[in-house]
Amino acid sequence: MSTLSLARLIAILVPNALLWGAIGSQYLGGLHPCEMCYWQRWPHIAAIVAALGAIAARRTPGMSAVFTLLSALFLATSGAIGVFHAGVEYGWWEGLTTCAASSGGISLESIMNTPLIRCDVPQWTLGGISLAGFNALFSLSGALAIFVLVLRRRAA
Repeated sequence: MSTLSLARLIAILVPNALLWGAIGSQYLGGLHPCEMCYWQRWPHIAAIVAALGAIAARRTPGMSAVFTLLSALFLATSGAIGVFHAGVEYGWWEGLTTCAASSGGISLESIMNTPLIRCDVPQWTLGGISLAGFNALFSLSGALAIFVLVLRRRAA
């Protein structure tokens, strides 16, 4: 497998795993996302779209590399948001001054029954690392791996 092929594989798998993990924790695990949790999802969607572009352009290595690097940039963006969010959760710095509610509808009843989710309180941790922290670790690691692989391809 070429380094560009491996970079494309990472570019499609990492944001998919993280995005679907977040969606699964919401709908199957009952963990309601806060506003910053949603912010981390949008770059994953963009990374997936860019990775699909890289896969579609695989017969044109230069264009495929550009889309793969774009996917890595979006993945790093989600990781950076994750670092910020984790820092807010750990009390390293102040976050948003407002909280968001995640509602499935717009009726008064659904609004009143929607939980208020604070961005500064992690809903789940493992070994002291919150979901935002894990997103930061995996997103930034994936982005770094993609950058290294694409740059290694260019150096060869």
